[in-house]
Amino acid sequence: MTSGQLELRGITKSYGDRRVLDDVAFTVSPGRLTGFVGGNGAGKTTTMRIVLGVLSKDKGEVLLGGTPLTTADRRRFGYMPEERGLYPRMKVVEHIVYLARLHGFERADATVRATALLQELGLGERLNDNVETLSLGNQQRAQIAAALVHDPQVLILDEPFSGLDPLAVDVVAGVLQGRAERGCAILFSSHQLDVVERLCDDLVIIAGGTIRAAGSRDGLRTQYSTSRYELLSAGDAGWLRSEPGVEVVDFDGGYALFDVDSGETAQRVLRRAVDHGDVASFAPQHPSLAQIFKEVIQ
Repeated sequence: MTSGQLELRGITKSYGDRRVLDDVAFTVSPGRLTGFVGGNGAGKTTTMRIVLGVLSKDKGEVLLGGTPLTTADRRRFGYMPEERGLYPRMKVVEHIVYLARLHGFERADATVRATALLQELGLGERLNDNVETLSLGNQQRAQIAAALVHDPQVLILDEPFSGLDPLAVDVVAGVLQGRAERGCAILFSSHQLDVVERLCDDLVIIAGGTIRAAGSRDGLRTQYSTSRYELLSAGDAGWLRSEPGVEVVDFDGGYALFDVDSGETAQRVLRRAVDHGDVASFAPQHPSLAQIFKEVIQ
């Protein structure tokens, strides 16, 4: 079995004269959660389907561990589409057992795997309920179980948190983090940027079929950070208003949020803050994922 990171190189796809993917390239590393974000029609689902072999590409390569992806490799992938695809009249546990058996597991092993996974996802009390009787959120959990039951090497999830309440988001996030810790490479799309920011190790932003930003979450936050700082001190920070090279954004007694024109100005402000009173905190303000997203897609 091929191991290693999933890599997309120069993926291009057109429908007639409309190019929907243009030179798409990024990597999904083992043991890491990669968030894939973009607006409707940006190209996320098309990209995922090309990786899975459901759609053909016009140009480019999809590699696993540095070699072209094969049909055998894809059997070790797990996929959850945005559209729910479970059989509504099957019992939940029977459905997941059935899918595990399709991946080659014997019934006893498949039953153990399915039961443990559904319990991990918070569906332990619904094992013998028909899928159609589950809430939309619980159907989503069952769909995730379907993607995970064969212990995939690579996991691709299209909007896995859609329809989940905050507690369910935490449960699913914990399950995905556990799989990443065991070496699974995970690519997931979501419109819930706060969830992506909290969960992902790496981030890919796509708009208009092109990759606008890609890298580690913390690296991108540093890359797109502005010269904005936050100061919290015991003394009154009003003196900042007359400090050269400083523009105060927000101020309240010992609290101030401000922009500086250079790193030297920031260091000067820190020295003056220490002179004026005890400094509880002084730190640069990194942008949120939502702020980075707005900046790169403009």
